[in-house]
Amino acid sequence: MIERLELAKNWLPRYTGMPLGNFGEYILLTNFRDYVGRFADQFNCDVFGDGKPMQATTNSSGLTFINFGIGSPNAATIMDLLTAIRPKGVLFLGKCGGLKKATEIGHFILPIAAIRGEGTSNDYFPPEVPALPSFKLHKFVSDKIVEKGHEYRTGVVYTTNRRLWEHDDIFREHLRRNTCIAIDMETATFFIVGHYNEIAHGALLLVSDVPVTPEGVKTEESDEKVTANWAVAHLQIGIDAMTELGEKGEQIKHFRY
Repeated sequence: MIERLELAKNWLPRYTGMPLGNFGEYILLTNFRDYVGRFADQFNCDVFGDGKPMQATTNSSGLTFINFGIGSPNAATIMDLLTAIRPKGVLFLGKCGGLKKATEIGHFILPIAAIRGEGTSNDYFPPEVPALPSFKLHKFVSDKIVEKGHEYRTGVVYTTNRRLWEHDDIFREHLRRNTCIAIDMETATFFIVGHYNEIAHGALLLVSDVPVTPEGVKTEESDEKVTANWAVAHLQIGIDAMTELGEKGEQIKHFRY
């Protein structure tokens, strides 16, 4: 049987259309083809992967941006495939639903942890292993958010495989009892598989809806407004944080306070 690393080296270009030599040491991940297009336009770089499950591009500074799709299985897949290049840091730029009255559309959330409600992560570690980000990577992101004059929230995100849960009263009560600040479909998986593969990882989430309120459930029209108003800031924070991390060359995983 082909070894795991050789499979990853074969499948990462297969899924993204981009040769291994084009990948940088620092990675931005997203669910949105539009984000990859904005990045490519900003840096005048080619996008690979049209007609492939994922799209990828790398700028002249060596920062790679990948649209891996939606959901926890895809999050696990890309974090497994990235073992082919052993990146020094990976940041997920995603959207989430706010679960607190104090959490408004357009707020940024820097998760301190994620609850593993999706099931995919159970294939990597037992349920009692917490899904956590890499602290120092999040520190770089936090500094950039503040530097740009934005506010952000911290808290625990609930990750689920369910997309249509808004009318399930039992599940809504479950979320309330877990005191989560937001809900999404990838963060816990991303954290756990990053931990499993020893890849430094973080997530910066944009609140795109407040599904616990009747008027707050996301629609195509409301999501377009969120993208129009906040996508540029979301994207630029991620670019600046990961670019600076690469320029400083600071070690993320093992350091002293």
